[in-house]
Amino acid sequence: MKFNIRNLLTKTIVLKGKRVRVPPNNSLVIIVQFSLGMVVCLTVLEVVHLIVLGKWNSEVFASITGLIGTVSGIIIGQRI
Repeated sequence: MKFNIRNLLTKTIVLKGKRVRVPPNNSLVIIVQFSLGMVVCLTVLEVVHLIVLGKWNSEVFASITGLIGTVSGIIIGQRI
């Protein structure tokens, strides 16, 4: 998983007609991995909440939405 995230966050720039790949910082890769892991954990929590209580938990959903927005912003910001 780390390799795929590293490739996703790698930026390619053109200098004097040559393509140069700029790898991401290791801390950025770790932060994105942690955020994606938390999205998975919160999704599991939401599913368990639905199964056990039969209700939708809007606070957990808001956390999932916020984390997805953060990860998307990091990926888009790193690629540009």
